[in-house]
Amino acid sequence: MSSSALPTLSSSQVKEVDSLTQERFGIPVDWLMEAAGWQVARFCDKTAVVVCGVGNNAGDGLAAARHLRSWGKLGAVCCVDESRLRGSAAHELDVLRKLAVEVSSELYLDDAGLVVDAMFGTGLWRAPEGRFAEWIRIINESGKPVVAIDVPSGLDADSGVAYAPTVRASVTVTLGLPKPGLIKADGPRVSGDVWVADIGVPWEAYEAIGVHAGRHLFAKRDIVRLEDTL
Repeated sequence: MSSSALPTLSSSQVKEVDSLTQERFGIPVDWLMEAAGWQVARFCDKTAVVVCGVGNNAGDGLAAARHLRSWGKLGAVCCVDESRLRGSAAHELDVLRKLAVEVSSELYLDDAGLVVDAMFGTGLWRAPEGRFAEWIRIINESGKPVVAIDVPSGLDADSGVAYAPTVRASVTVTLGLPKPGLIKADGPRVSGDVWVADIGVPWEAYEAIGVHAGRHLFAKRDIVRLEDTL
């Protein structure tokens, strides 16, 4: 597969595709979030602590946490500020609560075999601050393997600039299509081994915004190693 067969998706295009997928094709964000969570959970081969922010990236992490719970691999779920979760992400939080999964407002990594980074996705355009920055530093200082969702938290998904601080991921599971920041500037240094995961976005949604991903990107596997496409 050539690099021309695997285009990137900017942060603004991600929003367009999400909107088209729901409004034109009737596939709700909840379904994409479920698929994203399942794909991420598959990369967790040890007991995981899922660390969430406040947006849809957090929702992906919460969905992953539910699958990890079913597989006996969930150590803990920590959320910077669960009161700020909205929409599909808030729904994922509610599901976890109904399953009696405690979501902590403090960061606990002592029992983690690995960390799932679900703090920031494609919407970040400046350096993390406050508790976000504090938690990123703690994750990096822990030395534990990190599975990042879509992009490592702190990395600008478009420019590839790694703000201070940025999560140093072991693996990044990028959703649908790779983000340009993963393959330029600081991206390769902080993203680890990057995998592109199918989350059920129809190819027609990409075509509608002028992104030609091809109809059969995931014909052989539902995950593709980015390095193998370059």
